[in-house]
Amino acid sequence: MFYKSHVINRFCINGLLLISVILFSVKLPAQQLIYHDIDVDKDGHIIPWYSEDRGRSYDHIINLVWNFWDTMRLDMNGVPYHMNHQVWKEHVNDHRGIGGDQIQMALSSWALLYAYTGNQRILENMKFMADYYLTHSLSGSDCKWPDIPYPYNTYIYSGIYDGDMILGKGYTQPDKAGSLGIELITLYKITGIKNYLDAAMQIANTLAINVKMGDNDNSPLPFKVHARTGEIGKLYDSRSDKVQGYSSYTTNWTGIMRLFTELIKMNRGNVVDYKSAIDIFLDWMKNYPLKTNKWGPFFEDVHGWSDTQINAVTFAQYILENRELFPEWQIQVRGILDWVYQRLGNREWEQYGVIVVNEQTAYEVPGNSHSSRQASIELLYAKLTGDSTWKDNAIRQLNWATYMVDIDGKNRYPRNQVWMTDGYGDYIRHYLRAMAYEPELAPDDAIHLLSTTSVIKYINYAAQPIMPDENSDEVLLLYRTYDVSSEEGIRLMAKPGRVMVDGKPLNEGISGDGEGWNWKPLKKGGLLTIKHERAREIRIMK
Repeated sequence: MFYKSHVINRFCINGLLLISVILFSVKLPAQQLIYHDIDVDKDGHIIPWYSEDRGRSYDHIINLVWNFWDTMRLDMNGVPYHMNHQVWKEHVNDHRGIGGDQIQMALSSWALLYAYTGNQRILENMKFMADYYLTHSLSGSDCKWPDIPYPYNTYIYSGIYDGDMILGKGYTQPDKAGSLGIELITLYKITGIKNYLDAAMQIANTLAINVKMGDNDNSPLPFKVHARTGEIGKLYDSRSDKVQGYSSYTTNWTGIMRLFTELIKMNRGNVVDYKSAIDIFLDWMKNYPLKTNKWGPFFEDVHGWSDTQINAVTFAQYILENRELFPEWQIQVRGILDWVYQRLGNREWEQYGVIVVNEQTAYEVPGNSHSSRQASIELLYAKLTGDSTWKDNAIRQLNWATYMVDIDGKNRYPRNQVWMTDGYGDYIRHYLRAMAYEPELAPDDAIHLLSTTSVIKYINYAAQPIMPDENSDEVLLLYRTYDVSSEEGIRLMAKPGRVMVDGKPLNEGISGDGEGWNWKPLKKGGLLTIKHERAREIRIMK
């Protein structure tokens, strides 16, 4: 808890009289942050809720949040509540439909969470969400924008997604379609179910043929468009509700660029169109938002213009993951992150050593997902550049956001509600990425796969022997990757005895051909890095 010490030094010398120094401490009441009293370290800086051990705390909240989602009640139409509503209500149903990126965000986090836990229920939830959404949300083949998902269920219990929250039936959001497409490719790689790949290609084809050269007021694709007619949606003034312009601009295009890039690598779909489209997007992002910091809208329920942190920092992440495309990547990313602090930084908890992040210019309220997103990308930036200026603040941002999680897994937005986006899909992934970028933040008392350059198709943390005569007690972890060439980072409690790839021993030390494994000791346990070029199945042995 936070203490303030008062020292009264009072010397009164009158002959031999001396009133001594009186020392005393007064304990101040703790400030509550959403569900819990704030706890601090010896320097008065915020530490996580649940445990001062960050790895233990982060792991605990991740599991609480997932379990809340997994056990959520069925709704009036018999599907899970999170498939109908964007806000959780304890005893009644919320009157609104889902968030525009709700399913995409969940798929993004759950793919990482499956690799981290090996929980098969996570995969089942991913398949259910994707299957249900694909069979209940796509625009017709006769539309000008065919075969792409509508983001919102205008009749909440209909089970059908058919429009946009503000503009109504028939309007869609191309950026959210791209985000779904790339998550469907990941799900295809995990499961091998071709329907997901086919749907992703259909989405990509529609998006690619509609890409146009952008300018300062128009992005290569519009933010909102009527799927059947091709009419760009109107933008309304949030105060007067009068038409302010058109929804022709946003910068949330990283999902689409990743979708096009992945299909090009796989040589699937209309590759020529994808290459042309991605060149247009990259050129536009470099020449406009990177120079103007005009990041634009993201959220489906904001009537007018807003610059959003999610658009800015998601693009910063894209730059860091594709540095070869951005010769000045370090300056550009730092510029984005600094813009966030200057425009959306929130200093309400600065007495606890942390600056958190507001959601957007139209709603300047600190966010759990937004602060944790900023934290994870600051950690990646520090890892790649060696500049740790904002590293401590990033960790405290993660600490701060743990206080949003109740003991039952409700994850409440500060001064607002329990959002199915910010508290779940757009929350867990930032903690898991933070652990990948800074393994000391992962639990040190368990095995966890933290990162891969491929996709994890299967993982077993209590692996059974493949051969009848193999001693299963020696197998610490077994996993399979989609690609034969990939690199994984795994948190272990002790250095392993052997690493096997496709049944053959892998040498310790990275060889000239790019294969091998390294062990990096940490304060407790360590990080195992595995590089393999010709194998998909990896076993880590005692």
